[in-house]
Amino acid sequence: MTALGEFLRSRRAALRPADAGLVSYGSRRRVPGLRREELAQLAGVSVAYLTRLEQGQAKGASDAVLDALARALRLTSDEHKHLRNLARPPAAAAKRTPSRPARLRPAARQLLDAMGGVPAVVIDRRWDVLAWNPLGHALLAGHVDAASPDRPADRPNLQRLLFLDPHTRDLYPRWETEARQAVAALRLAAGELAEDARLAALVGELTMGSAEFAALWARHPVRDCTSGVKAFHHPVVGEFELSFETLTLPEGHRVLAYSAERGSGAEAALRLLA
Repeated sequence: MTALGEFLRSRRAALRPADAGLVSYGSRRRVPGLRREELAQLAGVSVAYLTRLEQGQAKGASDAVLDALARALRLTSDEHKHLRNLARPPAAAAKRTPSRPARLRPAARQLLDAMGGVPAVVIDRRWDVLAWNPLGHALLAGHVDAASPDRPADRPNLQRLLFLDPHTRDLYPRWETEARQAVAALRLAAGELAEDARLAALVGELTMGSAEFAALWARHPVRDCTSGVKAFHHPVVGEFELSFETLTLPEGHRVLAYSAERGSGAEAALRLLA
């Protein structure tokens, strides 16, 4: 089954007929959630077309069809975006384009250096660390060589650290929450970069190396987490919580910046860490 088919099937399985306004006769159903026939009815498409779409045999699905499926499945805006990405993969020519290591613009590095009192890190769309300021390095990965982002072959990857590095796992007292959010964001990126060989290799590495990642990946979560609060259990300065915001740069690179409430224990912890 194609990635699109797997995604549609996972969302059908998660939606009960009663949730979609359908009457379910009897208690014995061969499949969990909506049947393919029921989704086709709700979206106003034929079962044959929906079958071809799930099997990757129907190309160029219209906006109207994808919007109807999204409404029927009650998708979030992130899931709707992911559905469109999966239904419209890159052209064949794009599939042959090798993915290259990202490069950080001097202006972006200058911005990072100016954020001296704020832990900050710049990542690309694959979660490779392109740069971090000293406080960002000390907060997220003080056990990793601070100069490693300058060497493309050795760049830390935040997803790899989260699932395969025991030091990073210990950093997050609510690791399971971090893991769910990370996989959901990676799923969204995988739909946008469907033919990126390096991203596909990362997913394969994490699937083989972490049973927890593999189980989460199989559920097809999709969500872009760009702000919120993270709890830390830091080996040097103890436990605290920081707010985080994501700033998007023109190349699709992102700045993750962390901050503490003024006068809080977290602010004192950051000063000590600095």
